[in-house]
Amino acid sequence: MSGRAPSKPTTLRHPAEVPFYVAMVVLNVVIVVAIVRVAIVVPFLPDALQSSALADSVRGAAVALLLLVPGLIVVRELQRATVRGTTVQLSERQFPELFGTAADFARTLGLSRRPDIYLANGNGALNAFAAQAAGHDLVVVSNELFTNLHADNRDGLRFILGHEMGHIRLHHVALWYELSLAYSQRIPLLGPTMSRLREYSCDLHGAHLSPHGATGLVLLASGRHTETDVDVDQLLEQGRALHGFWVGLAQLPRSHPFTVRRLERLCRLGRLRRPTSSEPPTLSAAAPPATSPATP
Repeated sequence: MSGRAPSKPTTLRHPAEVPFYVAMVVLNVVIVVAIVRVAIVVPFLPDALQSSALADSVRGAAVALLLLVPGLIVVRELQRATVRGTTVQLSERQFPELFGTAADFARTLGLSRRPDIYLANGNGALNAFAAQAAGHDLVVVSNELFTNLHADNRDGLRFILGHEMGHIRLHHVALWYELSLAYSQRIPLLGPTMSRLREYSCDLHGAHLSPHGATGLVLLASGRHTETDVDVDQLLEQGRALHGFWVGLAQLPRSHPFTVRRLERLCRLGRLRRPTSSEPPTLSAAAPPATSPATP
């Protein structure tokens, strides 16, 4: 393990995320101004056609685009209502160990409020996500991840939980953040690039909170029941060889970086320690204390 000082939560962000975000916000403002201008006067039609049916249709389409803003609020509230009605909320009585870990993580990251944690029926999907509604932050973990990692490798589950809480800490799920990118993030290639940078930043949070949680990513690459049998050294070699034109082209439309690349990057940066035969997965579910976070 490296002898460097523990990383502060303020450093847990991909260096390109903020500059790219600023550029996307500027682009978003340009798009909004353009939509408003079209809604008032269709600039590409001559004066003789400004009162035509065509102009009215174009203006109506522009106004409909502006409804995306209130639509986001409705979607966020409906999502929380759906989660509350279809999942199991963790508490001091419901899976108390993971509930306590989430509370410790919230303190370590300095979150203003503790997120609500839910266990969902993923119908076979290996998935977890963070979200926010008025006055509430939430993290949803599918039972496929929970079943595989809870009993045999809680560090992997803690990595995934820390990753999702990173989205909350970096405001990726905040309403103002979503509004600031409401239009620009829907542009092909640009939107997925912004998303991948966010995922890299949140991986740093997962590794910071659970530096032995490599299995959380290995599971996403190998699928269920095989994550503890994967030769991680060979998987890291596979990640180091993952480059070239076709790899870059295949990555462009994806919202998440290639899983093997995510694992290799964290290990290369010294943020994540791979499991070895001499270091069996830990069964401890205790999170790092708020005053002394784990050293990545």
